[in-house]
Amino acid sequence: MFDGLLTITVFLPAAVALLVTLFARGENADQQIRWISIGATVVTFVLSVLVFVGYDQSVGGIQMIDHFERWIPIDALRSSYLLGVDGLSAPLVLLTGILGMAAALGSWRIKKRVREYFLWLLLLETAVFGVFVSLDLLLFFIFFEFELIPMFMLIAIWGSGRPRYSAMKFVLFTLAGGAFMLVAILAIYVTPDVNTLAMVSIPELGITGIPELMAGADLAAPAALIFGFFFIAFAVKLPLWPVHSWLPDAHTDAPTAVSVMLAGVLLKMAGYGLLRINLGFFQETQGFTIHDVAGAMSIVAAISVVYGGIITIRQTDMKRLIAYSSVSHMGFVMLGVAAVGSSAAETSAGGLNGAALQMFTHGTITGLAFLMVGLSYDRTHTRHIPHLGGLWKKMPLIAIFFLIAGFGSLGLPALSGFVAEIMVFLGTFSVWPWATGVAAFGVVLAAGYTLWMVQRVFFGERPASPGLSDEVYDNLTDANWVDMIPVIALAAPIFIVGIWPSVVTDMFDLGIQAVLR
Repeated sequence: MFDGLLTITVFLPAAVALLVTLFARGENADQQIRWISIGATVVTFVLSVLVFVGYDQSVGGIQMIDHFERWIPIDALRSSYLLGVDGLSAPLVLLTGILGMAAALGSWRIKKRVREYFLWLLLLETAVFGVFVSLDLLLFFIFFEFELIPMFMLIAIWGSGRPRYSAMKFVLFTLAGGAFMLVAILAIYVTPDVNTLAMVSIPELGITGIPELMAGADLAAPAALIFGFFFIAFAVKLPLWPVHSWLPDAHTDAPTAVSVMLAGVLLKMAGYGLLRINLGFFQETQGFTIHDVAGAMSIVAAISVVYGGIITIRQTDMKRLIAYSSVSHMGFVMLGVAAVGSSAAETSAGGLNGAALQMFTHGTITGLAFLMVGLSYDRTHTRHIPHLGGLWKKMPLIAIFFLIAGFGSLGLPALSGFVAEIMVFLGTFSVWPWATGVAAFGVVLAAGYTLWMVQRVFFGERPASPGLSDEVYDNLTDANWVDMIPVIALAAPIFIVGIWPSVVTDMFDLGIQAVLR
């Protein structure tokens, strides 16, 4: 079976990257590469929209399947080229398309090694798409780890501050997590009763997935150990406290467009893995299920939310502040996953749906925030909050959309962040009331650090010294129409989901119900 749409969506950015790298030559090569690469991400965005709207919710299940048996010519490997989407992955494919286009459009000012920059950016987009549509565990792992290469290059070469240090720290943390995942995959692979690496069952192909085969099977390693190794890998990538320290450095030193991709979709790969693998595989395993550790997960989530919020308040660099806020907001994803409860009877599908929606909304909100920080930095050449003030008079458009991102982050009603957080709280409170109550304090912290930053940077008085000189301040300009294209692309979903959440939540609910079986 081969539908083709997903394969084209995944590999189009990589194909264009290789073509422009090999064949774009001449005096205007850099300009050609910019616009061809941007055009490729726009086409890929259109394809991601087709995937999203083409998913038939009345049918449900896995759709748009691309399947080849034994794509690696080793019979004993039991791995196949298997792509498909369901209600859980289709919205994340759309999110990747939106953020990939926004990141490319936000890179139009790049002048240093343009050919290499767009090569790595487009390869990164392919890797992220691959994670969300891969339904074979080995293929999932390959895409999950491949993104390390373009991300390392983008931070190390085009970053600022301590780019090589931050890039290497990112790679070491996530590569260590990937090693744990590989061991967990091998433990499943050598289990005699598991004769496939398919992550889901697809009856029309005669495929019985790993979740069904693991249920009641005599695993090669204890189920708790396999679960723990998967969990460590995803906790590092999400990231959760206490394995979060790579994120602020990577965000702070990465180029703006790379920060958009890093916060917008790379972190969501971990949340997706938690739902697809940790939740999907370990509901009926012998001797251990995810219900046994749901309480501990809720505690870790609450700590991440509050700790991330407290540390965020102390930041004076705008990018670092938003980076630490991601630690806090990813804690809400973990809290929603913990809504699986201590037994199947206690499971709150609403909390799990909220976790999935939090991934989507955080991607657009934080992507917009990083984009606005980048536009501000291009004009002021500083991200140090105490040196800024009164910028709304010179940059009203940037101030307005920065405010939208801030209000979305703190959960203002009618914006998407509110819908996601209220779903997590309502869904999880009935299962873990104390942890939910503690995590709810994160909303107060978010209001504090977000409003403090916006007030100081845009609406406060301009500091006399040190700060922006009169010459720099007088020559500040607002965002132009090219800058506003990716800004509007990211702001639109914040309002659409905030006003009409069912456009995404109905589809996520289908995916969550399928994972829960």
